[in-house]
Amino acid sequence: MAQHTIDMSTNTFNLENYLKAAKVDVEAALDASIQVVYPEKVYEAMRYSLMAGGKRLRPILCLAAYEAIGGDSQGDASRRDEALRVAMPTACAMEMVHTMSLIHDDLPAMDNDDYRRGKLTNHKVYGEDIAILAGDALLAYAFEFIADRTAGVPAERVINVVKRLGHAIAATGLVGGQVVDLECEGKTDTTAETLTFIHMHKTAALLEACVTCGAVLAGASGADLAKLSTYAQNIGLAFQIIDDILDMTATTEQLGKTAGKDVAAQKVTYPSLWGIPTSQQKAEELVNTAKAELQSFGSAAIPLMALADYITARDR
Repeated sequence: MAQHTIDMSTNTFNLENYLKAAKVDVEAALDASIQVVYPEKVYEAMRYSLMAGGKRLRPILCLAAYEAIGGDSQGDASRRDEALRVAMPTACAMEMVHTMSLIHDDLPAMDNDDYRRGKLTNHKVYGEDIAILAGDALLAYAFEFIADRTAGVPAERVINVVKRLGHAIAATGLVGGQVVDLECEGKTDTTAETLTFIHMHKTAALLEACVTCGAVLAGASGADLAKLSTYAQNIGLAFQIIDDILDMTATTEQLGKTAGKDVAAQKVTYPSLWGIPTSQQKAEELVNTAKAELQSFGSAAIPLMALADYITARDR
């Protein structure tokens, strides 16, 4: 693990440096997590999408949440090292699950996209059959990775993490959101309430799992978990609103995936319901609400606050 010195004080915290340092650690852990063995094709397909880049926002949120529980006001380096040691297996598992969702989402039966993160999608390289299996393999391995690699915390915390992650993926979370999303394609009467249901499950549920699972591993209280859940739900919905805006305003090169897909698929989005200015305002309101939930954590939560702001400021 790389050693990084990051000043967490309010005036000098640098999110760009924080993200860069955390991403180095996450990338190294992900690279070491899967080796290519027989049958090589499925492992190669797993690694192809897992190591295709991206912001690594989900594992970084997991690590930042661990640091926020019991961290000191100056960003104790030992606390960060502890997060890398204890929470990294769960952080990696979150990225495995997210990668699975992208592989499956890009399939012809779902969103049917040819590019992801600026590269050909998994099924375009390995075929639909292997892409499905690679996603399945990443999903199953995520749970094994948490159970096998997490050390230094009571077993009940690990079980809690597994339970929360399963809930975030199943019909109670990502799968349920995806089903309703597919059912609403081409329907112009989709309401804001239905749209929010979709994205609270399809997008926000996994972000909530990232944050709360990191906190669970650190021994967070029920009250702290409730605040962090609300924080994560709000940034998750804000993240999706900004995604919807970018789908309409950014280029394919900026996004690393096909721009304008929502319009082409006749999907109802937040900008199509509210317009871009109101959607942007709603996202900012959600971020402000999220940040308000972190006040009691003091400056140990500065990275989480900065990550919330990053969601509305991003351009891809």
